[in-house]
Amino acid sequence: MTDRSGTLERVGPPVAQPQPPGAVAFWQMGVLKAFIPWAIVIAIWEIAAANGWSGAVLFPPPSSFLRYAIESDFRVGFGGDAMPIPFAIVVSALRVLAGLAIGFAAAIATGILISASGAFADMVMPLVRGLAPIAPIAWIPLAIVLFGIGNPTAIFVVFMGVYFILTISTVAAVNAVDQRLIKTARSYGASRTQVWTRVIFPAVLPQVFTMLRINFFAAWMAVLAAEMVGVKNGLGMMIILGREMFNTKLILLGMCMVGATGYLVDALLVQIQRRILWWQPAP
Repeated sequence: MTDRSGTLERVGPPVAQPQPPGAVAFWQMGVLKAFIPWAIVIAIWEIAAANGWSGAVLFPPPSSFLRYAIESDFRVGFGGDAMPIPFAIVVSALRVLAGLAIGFAAAIATGILISASGAFADMVMPLVRGLAPIAPIAWIPLAIVLFGIGNPTAIFVVFMGVYFILTISTVAAVNAVDQRLIKTARSYGASRTQVWTRVIFPAVLPQVFTMLRINFFAAWMAVLAAEMVGVKNGLGMMIILGREMFNTKLILLGMCMVGATGYLVDALLVQIQRRILWWQPAP
């Protein structure tokens, strides 16, 4: 592509600019700004607990979570079956990411096939619409029967929780592509494959990525439910242990870990989206 001077104009992802070091870079990425409202909430919570405005047993102050984690050597459970808290965080996050990745890839492929083939759509779309309303938690008993107790159960539940919604979103996004873009591409001699790869697919990805991030939170709910029933470790098991021990600190610590881990994984998805959809403004 040339400009008015006749020189070549670069088309493609923008060249990455050097980032300022330290806290300035973190501030520009929004990391520090995101913690400011949480710091205010935690400070108010801590002051309320210190002044007896909230029940210390049923609603302990945030500082007690950290003391509990340190005193328990960052492990929860009993004896040799105690589970390290960092391990619980990692395995839960990996289960969510694995289920999302498989569901995302399968949904994109299914949605494109449905949009490209009327016969395939007539055969598959009624199944997708019929299974989409089923809550992820309802798949847990079947997952346990199929896979037993372990990681496959949690990943399967996450997959079933996101696959159908993402498939419907992909079909809707394909149908919403501006037909003038397709006609223009064809008028320039683009083949059917080129129309899909150069026009339809780039137009569909932004909406599908948005639905992926929305379904990410549903995926967290699904994996926590699976870990409470069909898996022997993870943040869901950590919360259920707190309930069995009537340990409010452990329950609230697990909930805080879920929120923090979910935020960081969502931030990772945003960075992936920025890399892939480089032509769009950052979300």
